[in-house]
Amino acid sequence: MTQLHDLTAREQGELISTGKLSPVELTDHYLDRIDRHNATVGAYITVTPELARSQAAQAEADVAAARREDRPLSPLHGVPIPVKDLNFVAGVRATLGSAAFAEHVPDVDDHVVTRLRAAGTVMLGKTNTPEFGLPSYTENQVAPPARTPWGLEYSAGGSSGGAGAAVASGLAPIAHGSDGGGSIRIPASVCGLFGIKPSRGRVSSGPTLYDISGLSTSGPLARTVADAATLLDVMAGAMPGDCYTAPALPPGETFADQADREPGSLRIAVITTPPVPGLEVHRDCVTATENAAELLSSLGHRPEPLELPADDTLRRVFQQVWGVMATQRPVAPELEDQLMPLTRHLRAQGLGVSGPDFATALYTFRAVGALVAALQQDYDVILTPTLAQPPALVGGLRADEDPELEFARITAFTPFTPLYNATGQPSVSLPLHWTEDGLPVGVMLGGRYGDEATLISLSAQLERARPWAARKPAIW
Repeated sequence: MTQLHDLTAREQGELISTGKLSPVELTDHYLDRIDRHNATVGAYITVTPELARSQAAQAEADVAAARREDRPLSPLHGVPIPVKDLNFVAGVRATLGSAAFAEHVPDVDDHVVTRLRAAGTVMLGKTNTPEFGLPSYTENQVAPPARTPWGLEYSAGGSSGGAGAAVASGLAPIAHGSDGGGSIRIPASVCGLFGIKPSRGRVSSGPTLYDISGLSTSGPLARTVADAATLLDVMAGAMPGDCYTAPALPPGETFADQADREPGSLRIAVITTPPVPGLEVHRDCVTATENAAELLSSLGHRPEPLELPADDTLRRVFQQVWGVMATQRPVAPELEDQLMPLTRHLRAQGLGVSGPDFATALYTFRAVGALVAALQQDYDVILTPTLAQPPALVGGLRADEDPELEFARITAFTPFTPLYNATGQPSVSLPLHWTEDGLPVGVMLGGRYGDEATLISLSAQLERARPWAARKPAIW
């Protein structure tokens, strides 16, 4: 029998808009599932039932008024959408995944939260994240580890691992995530979801904790392309004080519209060799990419193998910038010992990066962006594995006694994703492959700067050709 969480977010929104589904009923359904399953999958750090029920009741009243007045509402009005615990919601605890911030309650909303509120969405709570969003797993000292429901001994990835676990387990229909080095696409890959890292400037990062490096952005995690595109419509848009702004869609168009459009015949570069020298890509990840290339060819596209020379420069400067950004979270000296070993290590490295070195690293990002933009004069899209390895075991990437080793493991796990954070280009992860053991393995598409539309229309075409949403994990 179909249950409420079997519906896509767009289906839920449509039923709400016609009065056939109560936002209060839908919210209670998810709160009940969170109560039953969150301890197992570690999706949420903080659950906000009172706020969620209040917002749901208001959404229900708004729908009734809109129907009387024959005016449209957001397609996600009344739909529950949790927020990652790196972002601020006024009056709600924001731990940043850190014991040092365990009781921190901000008094402002981040701009992305302002947009979620304006769209009439319902916030179920704050999803799990590693400390300051630094590693590609979600394990911290304030909540249980986030686990993929496809195999509970495996990590849900990071840093949006809680968001991935929530959507993949049916504890939210769709979720807000953020991505500074792969943090939306990594959980999408290991949780069997579709995730979008938008172009730099597409979604505002203000008004607090701006990422001056330009690496990070908010974006959606969803079970379907249309759901993710619809949430991107809600989150996107410039706000006063933004450091970057991405080119807008033509007037009257939405990202959700792109999911219903055919992409045309595209020239696609297929890369399976990691850009970091000395790393190997697991056979399952190569197979996933090769199979995706075959599927693209059958759909009339022109995939072509491409090899880029491995160069350690991007990894080196990325680590410098990552360390500097780790220092930007203000931690009282007496609380420094509550930080995770990797966090302390990266902060120490960051404090050792000189101003000229930081400027050179950012210049390198822009230079790489120019090189990739030149490459994409010949190719519409770049196809790679999302990750170099299948899902990692919980604790499998950790090395608390040797943080340098831990960062090397993280690099070997996710060498492909940081490129698009450095260049600011959009990229998506699609769940097109599962291992023999039933674990999901994603593939990644990268597009030209500002061109999420092509990635969304191409991803929707692939989804129609090889649907994935009907697959369900044990916890569903």
